[in-house]
Amino acid sequence: MRVFGIDCGTEFTGYGVVEVDHSGREVKLRHLCAGAVRLNKKDKTPVRLLQVYGELTGLMRLWQPEVVAIEEVFFSANAKSALKLGQVRGVAMLAAAGCGLPVAEYAPLTIKSAVVGYGLAAKEQVGFMVARLLELEKAPKPADAADALAIAICHIHHAQTAERMRR
Repeated sequence: MRVFGIDCGTEFTGYGVVEVDHSGREVKLRHLCAGAVRLNKKDKTPVRLLQVYGELTGLMRLWQPEVVAIEEVFFSANAKSALKLGQVRGVAMLAAAGCGLPVAEYAPLTIKSAVVGYGLAAKEQVGFMVARLLELEKAPKPADAADALAIAICHIHHAQTAERMRR
């Protein structure tokens, strides 16, 4: 299974690809790539959204995932920020749909619980555990990339649990 994780943001939209490796005696998670779409605050919203769409679409075509995992929208006290984030999420989902990929959504607490074991974990804890689970020397930078990998790992854990329950 190859999962493309996306952590949507209005300045940085993190992405990461994680694959389940069955080649050894034990099933392992394998990090394939991680990074962030960096948006220029000076650009108008339509230009920024087009950039997110173009870069994510290109990455999905390059890495050929089976599924895209994305963080569910959280409710913010700032309605304007929530609206902007929702626009980026919509574009990310559109990119996945345009590539013919299903989208799985997970709540922030679910993602942190799957990766750290604690739903209220700090960003640093998430980055640390992502590095441990993927056997990386250090947490990927920026933190949005580590978060995207965490979202992909969360999906893999949930899919493996669902598979075991079907047996």
